[in-house]
Amino acid sequence: MQVIFAREKCSLSVGQYRNGATAISLESVTDGSPVAVATVNVEDYPLQDDQILVKDYSENAGMVSALVNANVIHPLPVAIVSSGYVKIPCHRLTDDFMSWWDQGALDRQLERLS
Repeated sequence: MQVIFAREKCSLSVGQYRNGATAISLESVTDGSPVAVATVNVEDYPLQDDQILVKDYSENAGMVSALVNANVIHPLPVAIVSSGYVKIPCHRLTDDFMSWWDQGALDRQLERLS
């Protein structure tokens, strides 16, 4: 799955924070270099498995639009979370993203077995 952010074509790298929340970062498809971290983690804010907190401020302004345009997240936030001086939108991940992520996890498991 690819995203255009800051005029850069990016691939998604998906992981988890220590509390199990989904972490997404963007890497250049050209050379694999890091472009941006798309999510933030607020330890004391409970998220569903299909929700992320999107870092859409400072150097990441425009991240929500980029993720919506790539069909990674739904356009409307389900909540706004305050953390320090910023308000962070909580968005649901799309079924397309969840299917892509599940298929990627399955492919990685199959690679380990072979």
